[in-house]
Amino acid sequence: MDLLAEQLETSRDMDFLHEIGHRLAAADPIESIMDRVLDFIADLVRCDSCLVYIAQGEKLVLRASRNPHSDLLNRLGLQMGEGITGWVAEHRQTVAIARHAWTDARFLMFNDLPEDRFEAFLSVPILCRSRVVGVINLQHRQPHHHTEREIRVITTIGFLVGAELELARIESERMEMQRQLETRKIMERAKGIIQRQLQVDEENAYLTLQKLSRQKRRPIREIAEAIILGEELRATPA
Repeated sequence: MDLLAEQLETSRDMDFLHEIGHRLAAADPIESIMDRVLDFIADLVRCDSCLVYIAQGEKLVLRASRNPHSDLLNRLGLQMGEGITGWVAEHRQTVAIARHAWTDARFLMFNDLPEDRFEAFLSVPILCRSRVVGVINLQHRQPHHHTEREIRVITTIGFLVGAELELARIESERMEMQRQLETRKIMERAKGIIQRQLQVDEENAYLTLQKLSRQKRRPIREIAEAIILGEELRATPA
């Protein structure tokens, strides 16, 4: 590669990284950021498949994809340490295989991906303060040597989006804890109403809620909210 071509590529890489940094600072939805990242990576490396797995507890779940399997988003997952992807997450190290990727002892074939027999494979961890928050995978049907530039740029992308993904994970956990707390308060209030109305203890009040949930085929929280609403309506002066 001549000097001018190298300078043009470096300029394009910097422009893209600046764009991603700007989108993160502007708090763009992480889904739109990941879509833009996949577009850039697929163009940068000219790969046949580009996937992003996000860490959820002890699992890695497919959250973004540039291949024909969009139906597997949020469904396909693997354990930490499982397959090359899991190994990369567990060891926080990049793996680049130029040919015969399926012969690697760490390779994992998915039944959901019948054509998942790629020659070349690049897997890069997405990190935030040394904590793995995801993995970026690139796959090629033909042998491909991943250049130092490709690996460096994709690794930098991982550093950029890693912090945002970690913030999204923390916010999601906070919202889930808040939802659970609200549900607990609603359940306690509904049980108290049932105890007063039916003259039963707390355990039987809960069993009543479960029975109503099964009969109405509605979530138990909705049943509890309906009981509270009914109590409030009865207490409202005509």
